[in-house]
Amino acid sequence: MKLLFDADFTVYKCCAAAEDEINFGDDVIFVTSKFSEAYSCVKRDIDRVCRHFGLFDEPILFFSDSLNFRKEIEGSYKGHRNRKKPCGYRRVINKLSEEYEVIKMPTLEADDALGIYSTKNPGNIIISPDKDMKQISGQLYNLDQSFTITKEEGAKWHLIQSLAGDNTDGYSGVPGLGVKRATALFDEKGYSWKTVVNAFKEKDLSEEVALMNARLARILTVDDYDFKEQKPILWTPSPDYRVDDGARLQATST
Repeated sequence: MKLLFDADFTVYKCCAAAEDEINFGDDVIFVTSKFSEAYSCVKRDIDRVCRHFGLFDEPILFFSDSLNFRKEIEGSYKGHRNRKKPCGYRRVINKLSEEYEVIKMPTLEADDALGIYSTKNPGNIIISPDKDMKQISGQLYNLDQSFTITKEEGAKWHLIQSLAGDNTDGYSGVPGLGVKRATALFDEKGYSWKTVVNAFKEKDLSEEVALMNARLARILTVDDYDFKEQKPILWTPSPDYRVDDGARLQATST
């Protein structure tokens, strides 16, 4: 059993914390960083989680690629995140790759690489504070609590996120619907693609807009990736797609 780390989060946090500013006056400010502090912070965070779980195989660290396939679906995806990576970010990753197994997949975010790996190789534990990972069946530790997520629960969370949207990632979902209201709607109407489409139509938004939001929201699994071509298979539900406690109708893919 292995611990699968969303290492984007940890490295960004530690590198940002290690930054400092030197004000030279006359409108000149330098941003500086100590590599040793940033790297030690990352190592401490990884070791802390490893000690929490006890004896495991060596952890695997997952990072996002510099290119993002979701921008081909919607050009404004994460468009507001214009801040450069903190000082030392890439150097820390390069050093980590000398000590750990590091996985980065072309055009994918770390979340997607985690989802694909963990569904292809079940029985491991995902380490991530990102609520998106509640879509992936298996074991999840969000740095506070551990969860066991079924396939049905993961599929339901995907539909909820498709309606609720995520302003942090730059897709809006249905205007006025947050997670609580989206969940209540699904509990009343059923967890189905029909419920999703009708919710968008009530706001005069088309099924195409609904599908765009669902594709942006979806964290990839082993069924959503073409290993030969090394590219995602975009999620495309059948008209009668629904998620039940006992069974889940399969989505078709294109």
